[in-house]
Amino acid sequence: MRELIDLAKTAGAQVIDLVTQRRDKPDIRTFIGSGKVEELGALVEGEGADLVVFNAELSPVQNRNLVNAIDCKVLDRTELILDIFAQHARTREGKLQVQLAQAQYSLPRLAGRGKMMDRIGGGSAGIGVRGPGETKIDTQRRVLRRSIQRLEREIGDVRRRRKIERQSRERSGLPSVTLVGYTNSGKSTLLNALAGSREVVVGDRLFETLDPTTRRIELDEGRHCLVTDTVGFIQDLPTQVVAAFRATLEEVTDADLLIHVVDASWPAAWEQYEAASTVLGQLDALEIPMIVALNKIDAVSSERTLRIIESRIDNTLRVSAQEGEGLDELRKRMSDLLFAHLIKVTLHIPYDRMSLMELLNERGHVSETKYEPEYVITRVEIDEPTLARVREFVVSD
Repeated sequence: MRELIDLAKTAGAQVIDLVTQRRDKPDIRTFIGSGKVEELGALVEGEGADLVVFNAELSPVQNRNLVNAIDCKVLDRTELILDIFAQHARTREGKLQVQLAQAQYSLPRLAGRGKMMDRIGGGSAGIGVRGPGETKIDTQRRVLRRSIQRLEREIGDVRRRRKIERQSRERSGLPSVTLVGYTNSGKSTLLNALAGSREVVVGDRLFETLDPTTRRIELDEGRHCLVTDTVGFIQDLPTQVVAAFRATLEEVTDADLLIHVVDASWPAAWEQYEAASTVLGQLDALEIPMIVALNKIDAVSSERTLRIIESRIDNTLRVSAQEGEGLDELRKRMSDLLFAHLIKVTLHIPYDRMSLMELLNERGHVSETKYEPEYVITRVEIDEPTLARVREFVVSD
């Protein structure tokens, strides 16, 4: 419920009250049962509320019955998250993915929106209607189906373009690192800290980052890699979001290394770690090498808290992206994992084959170069495919 409050505030709502209930199972008609519906209706009327948000996913029938019973707009948790995504999408790609997720979610729920659509106005009444959901009910289904088909085609183009971009990055020879973790754990701040810039937008809000951002980062000993910031995860991330953001989330599955950023100062840090790990499991990404960065240690009040987290999670590292603590050790650990497969060799490169020096600089790490009358002596770290192309010039390894 604390997370639901944060989601509602991020969407622009003012939280007036919380209502909880214990039930063996949800009521099939209203989710909460007739007695609780009457109580909720009285609370809405007494407080003058114009929006009720449920911390669960409602069926189309439940949503329609609740709207009719309490005479107020009703959103479930998924719709609230999609609304936040609609606010934060900045690029064409991000907007396409949000529109597709909204359209797919809205299509079976149009019947319950008739009365809701009549109340669209100022305040929090606008939450949940950004994007699909504003045309007449009698034409909306046809419009949404056409929109879904168009959006799927356009996102297909996005996936193909992203694949080409990834292939281009692979040709550069630079290993790729992807930042993952719970929303608002500090991934964008960490990327800025590693890159030594403030180019990536950061904010103390859920789902501040939707569009992936990639930066070239220098590690120890002159080694470099590409680090990508991605959309944050959340408990029970809606399936529509995972499906629509597949093109973006492929940045995770194609990474050479994942940095799982955990907000160590959050009281439910372990639950957030597990929630993000669940999404990584859905993406088949748990086999990728991973560093768990316990972020915001400057805001952790208890050493015992950190030790408890560390006892439950492997390969952790304490950092503070905001204060710059632990970043040197993080770069070193990234370097060790990313370049462990490289082979150290010494080569004699003839002057008529100097184009190979460009290849070595692009695909490996050149630690020393010495110019002799007949050839260039160079000591490098390279991978197996690159070694195969220059093997005839190797003099020692």
